[in-house]
Amino acid sequence: MIKTMKDTFELLIDTDFPPIKRAQLETLQVNLGYLCNQQCLHCHVDASPRRKEIMTARTVSDVLEFLKHKDIKTLDLTGGAPEMNPEFFSLVRRARDMGVHVIDRCNLTVLLEPGHEDTASFLAEHAVEIVASMPCYLEENVDAQRGKGVYQQSIEGLRLLNSYGYGIDEHLSLNLVYNPQGINLPPSQSELERDYKKELKQRFDISFNNLFTITNMPIKRFGSTLVSKGLFDEYMQLLKSSYSKDNLSGVMCRTTLSVDWQGYAYDCDFNQMLGLPAGLSVNQDADTSSKKHINDLLQTDLKGDDIAIMDHCYGCTAGNGSSCGGALI
Repeated sequence: MIKTMKDTFELLIDTDFPPIKRAQLETLQVNLGYLCNQQCLHCHVDASPRRKEIMTARTVSDVLEFLKHKDIKTLDLTGGAPEMNPEFFSLVRRARDMGVHVIDRCNLTVLLEPGHEDTASFLAEHAVEIVASMPCYLEENVDAQRGKGVYQQSIEGLRLLNSYGYGIDEHLSLNLVYNPQGINLPPSQSELERDYKKELKQRFDISFNNLFTITNMPIKRFGSTLVSKGLFDEYMQLLKSSYSKDNLSGVMCRTTLSVDWQGYAYDCDFNQMLGLPAGLSVNQDADTSSKKHINDLLQTDLKGDDIAIMDHCYGCTAGNGSSCGGALI
């Protein structure tokens, strides 16, 4: 039986989150599509093997033009599993030829999929930074979030990346991502990183650079689970009661622009999943029909623009803060 996902958009509209504005654009985060070889419980994208949305070669060219015109130094590729888009490899090559630093948000298991036997070597050849999903160093917890057998496949993927120098060679960065289980905030990033490094080294002789702790967002699949279990209000109260104004200056939306698989712009990946367009004034209603394509923003200076906010923004400012680069403080 197919379960209907419960949308949390309407539950997040009314907010007292403080207004924030854009700083200088440094990173373009691009979603290459929602196709994925996994279907994780905590996924805010609702990615799965059944999704058909995928970025075309035409939109990839638009992305490259935007990078060049705006002189952006970092391209952050996400999905789904970004490597499952056939245009992934061309985009990486062309971006690296432009001198752009490329990040691949990899789920590790995709490296073992048929047809991806050469993906790890390709990433190493082009010195792509890898940010890999590894929500725990314990098999039981990983498989509970990501599916049975995913832990062992992830270990195999990490060993493969180590064999190409990732996490060992100073030019090949391998960073792991932790997501908490249930309605909890991440623990101390530095302490958890020490535990990860100890466990993965002792048990599997695996090396990596950094651990990023990321708070689960009350949207899409995780948000739907909260609503279904009657835990949405409790989780939102946790996020709000743990708010720290010290995190506000470091939230990723200030320096990152998120682009969906069709080329439309959003202030962050979470707003993209909510369909909340970039530049929506704090005085405007949450109108999802006013989205802009990156081609329409080539001549626009985004610095100083309002960032579209709703209640889910508390997820990035709770506790030690959360971003695609981990804790903020």
